Amino acid sequence: MNHAFARRLAALVLASLPFGLCAQDVPRPKEFYFEPDTDVASPLVLYPGNDDATIERLLKVHRQGRRGASLAAAQLAHLSYAAGRTDTGAALYQEAKQNPDNARQLDSLHWNHGWDLYRSGDVAGAVAQWRIAGAERLKGPAWLPPTLALGLWQLDRRDEAIRWYAAAVRTEPTLWTSPDLARLLPDWTDEDRAVLARVAEAWKVAPPPWP
Repeated sequence: MNHAFARRLAALVLASLPFGLCAQDVPRPKEFYFEPDTDVASPLVLYPGNDDATIERLLKVHRQGRRGASLAAAQLAHLSYAAGRTDTGAALYQEAKQNPDNARQLDSLHWNHGWDLYRSGDVAGAVAQWRIAGAERLKGPAWLPPTLALGLWQLDRRDEAIRWYAAAVRTEPTLWTSPDLARLLPDWTDEDRAVLARVAEAWKVAPPPWP
């Protein structure tokens, strides 16, 4: 990311926006999580790419506040996190969440923000965002159990992580009892799949009862 873009994004930060969250109470998992939820658990992209021309287009949409402005803000937020400008990214996500196109986009903003926080090293913040994106909804999104299991394990909340992994097993036992994580989670890094593999092994040793 070039310095001019970094300066332009920094100028968008609104210091008064409350963009901090932490992972506090995560509800106990429900029995099943069958909802595919692919429209939520997907990157938010208005224009593909991250070159200067694409960034200029995103900034123009964002600046003019026209249709797609929240999506442009989300994509700029992701690029900001990737460049290490976490305060700018957080402020842009907060702005997008204040004016989403619809409720599903709001859930996706939390899901995407969670992954950007996770990749930036803020696992507690990531878990808080994923909780909002999935655990507070009536239906059970399929991505939620393994994702929360990953985050909670890395926060050393091992019992909670195993309970959430158990929800994935209850939902799709043929997939998660002896999981092929490279196939199930192709977008995850090898390191993150290795963490979840440890959760799966811990579940096998002492599977928690339901409920």
